[in-house]
Amino acid sequence: MTVAACGDLPSTRSPTIPAVSGPVVVILAAGQGTRMRSATPKLLHPLCGRPLLWWPVAAAQAAGASKVVIVDGPGGPLAGSFGDQVETAIQEQPLGTADAVKAAAGHIDHGETVIVLAGDVPLLRPETLIELARVHEHEGAAATMLTAVLEDPRGYGRVVRAPDGTVERVVETKASGDASELELLIREVNTGVFAFDGGALLEALAHVRSDNAQGELYLPDVLPILRRHERTVLGHELPDPTETLGVNDRVALAEVRAIAQRRIHERHMLAGVTIVDPASTVIDVDVEIGADAEIEPFTSLRGTTTVGSGSVIGPNATLIDAAVGERATIVHAYVTGAEVGDRVSVGPFAYLRPGTILREGSKVGTFVEVKNSDLGAGSKIPHLSYIGDADIGEGTNLGASTITANYDGYRKHRTTIGARVKTSVDTTLVAPVKLGDDTYTAAGSVITKDIPEGALGVARAHQRNVEGYAERRREREQAARDGGPQ
Repeated sequence: MTVAACGDLPSTRSPTIPAVSGPVVVILAAGQGTRMRSATPKLLHPLCGRPLLWWPVAAAQAAGASKVVIVDGPGGPLAGSFGDQVETAIQEQPLGTADAVKAAAGHIDHGETVIVLAGDVPLLRPETLIELARVHEHEGAAATMLTAVLEDPRGYGRVVRAPDGTVERVVETKASGDASELELLIREVNTGVFAFDGGALLEALAHVRSDNAQGELYLPDVLPILRRHERTVLGHELPDPTETLGVNDRVALAEVRAIAQRRIHERHMLAGVTIVDPASTVIDVDVEIGADAEIEPFTSLRGTTTVGSGSVIGPNATLIDAAVGERATIVHAYVTGAEVGDRVSVGPFAYLRPGTILREGSKVGTFVEVKNSDLGAGSKIPHLSYIGDADIGEGTNLGASTITANYDGYRKHRTTIGARVKTSVDTTLVAPVKLGDDTYTAAGSVITKDIPEGALGVARAHQRNVEGYAERRREREQAARDGGPQ
């Protein structure tokens, strides 16, 4: 799994701190997320192409986690979307973060490093998890807390340090009475991300009590327990506090999305992609773009879209799960589940639907819709046409208002159009029908029979001119106005 927006993994490790083996990462995801006001679980809300919960999972995997454990609620609505990529533990009742970690105890060994984090912190970088684990193991601590210093720490648990700089405890501030006035002045806060010695964590969890205003079992309460057993508890300050921004409602989701989108844009631009106006451009995290591609304003690249080098996408283009080759141009178009080859031109005002393949040098022009069709190299559908369920050879030109009538009310049928075919304007091809190589159609034809190679297909009524029609029409109209016979 790629983690592009989380930042690239460092290529070298610090020479002063030895490398560590991959930790077990426990992700707490059993919360209800009621402030989202949504029928969708909070952690399944999308963020730049991935559900929220996918982000910390991806960061943990990129950091080399030996195991990722999701602590889910009853019924397991979240972890099922990951298949066998993660392991699952169930917290039967919402009794707090320490109880949630207890639910994962069966996945924790005494000799392991365990990192615990929340499922709603999508901006956390793999590098941060790597550094946290390395510092924790190098210092031989029982616990290492990731902390941040905030200008406005309201609502966060405050980190109380001992005289020697180690962490003494965390004071919660969720309810009046949790913290003293002096403790509320502390600006260093608990980010909710911890590294633990597995054995020490399991032993301390058994002693956590719910004697607080919320009546919950708080995970930070293991820290003073560890200190009472003369174990070291460290605090490791995070340089960029935005990494641990949580998502509790849709306002916070929008704030996090802005940061994640900026990271995605920066990564692509540093790799040689021109994004003309990042503020008006949407790019999902798993999108791949080649060097020297140009993304014009008001363009959205979603899902697993790939764009080759030198291509120009936009303005006003939407690509969803599309594959675009090199030096292609897509302008004012909607493309979903389609393949666009090298040097292909699409738009303006074109719609490419799933199953469409446009081969090298082909063109789909203005007000053209193509569905589940294969357009050969160098072939063109310049304007005002619908092509569905068709196979088209090389060098073919379909005139304006060429339509494949591919549905008879019961089944879809395919149309086969050979190489170097030229259809005239207003041609309807009633599938299943086959046009051989080098064939032509006459304007206004409804083709229901195959056209052999090199032939001209003509399928229209003979023209008949009715003399004096205009005069007789005027007389009838005048008679109707006068109330006379029509």
